[in-house]
Amino acid sequence: MLNVYLSGEIHSNWREEIINLCKNEKLDISFSSPITNHEASDNCGVEILGDENSNFWKDHKGANINSIRTRKSIKDCDIVVVKFGDKYKQWNAAFDAGFAAALNKSIIVIHNDEHQHALKEVDAAASAVAKDQNQVVRILKYILEGKL
Repeated sequence: MLNVYLSGEIHSNWREEIINLCKNEKLDISFSSPITNHEASDNCGVEILGDENSNFWKDHKGANINSIRTRKSIKDCDIVVVKFGDKYKQWNAAFDAGFAAALNKSIIVIHNDEHQHALKEVDAAASAVAKDQNQVVRILKYILEGKL
């Protein structure tokens, strides 16, 4: 079984697309991801540890709690897939890619051509740079089965 961590933007259903495509191919893959409920991710710190007067400290609490899951998931996985969306800057996704690179994890990055220059350092650390979810699934199938 291959363990794949799906990092990146949370504003589309790209994770479900990859999971469903892999199921259709009957690939033996276990997936993990960050919390994708934006409100829960943003508010977990103050909901669990108490209110803050400053947004900085609110965000700090939430980021620290979310990082527990992220670090464990990246450490436990075989491959990290990082998706950069079109609408927002995903600084957390770039950080996840850097953390994965520091752990010598295999990284597959997904982004459009428009972001090529901005993500050139992330791309340089990746084993593959894909344009869409279908390419990622083809890579995963090739890794598991050696088939194109």
